[in-house]
Amino acid sequence: MDETDRAIIEVLRSDARASMTTLAEEVHISRAGAHARVKRLRDSGVITGFTVRTDPVRFGQHASAYVTLSVEQPAWQDVRARLMRIPEVEHIALVGGEFDVLLLVRARDNRDLRRVVLEEVQAIPSVRTSRTLLIFEDFPNLPAGERRAAALNS
Repeated sequence: MDETDRAIIEVLRSDARASMTTLAEEVHISRAGAHARVKRLRDSGVITGFTVRTDPVRFGQHASAYVTLSVEQPAWQDVRARLMRIPEVEHIALVGGEFDVLLLVRARDNRDLRRVVLEEVQAIPSVRTSRTLLIFEDFPNLPAGERRAAALNS
């Protein structure tokens, strides 16, 4: 990956719906060059897909939490497969340290969050312990350029 590829990715992180013409103009390359580079980035697995970011509260998810799990290590693949079937689990990370897994869970409300953690996550046989950290306020996952601009303006 070179600087042009990185610039393409930043533009697409900011607006995944950007046209090839807009993308080409933003990174100062031809439209054909932009198309070829995006295709190469997709084919090589650097770009794995295009998505929509939503505001969780406006989307109806009024309760969010990070949930840490300690799991029986040999059963990690099974735990991951079961977690992936829980719609409220937005992100799963296998981590090193005090716990084994970090989840981002988003639910309709606190009652729903409680149900997800106690009845679905903790019901997985290889989950030994969990700890729930409530999120009081979310800040959007801004692309690097927007983060820098926001930091300068604050």
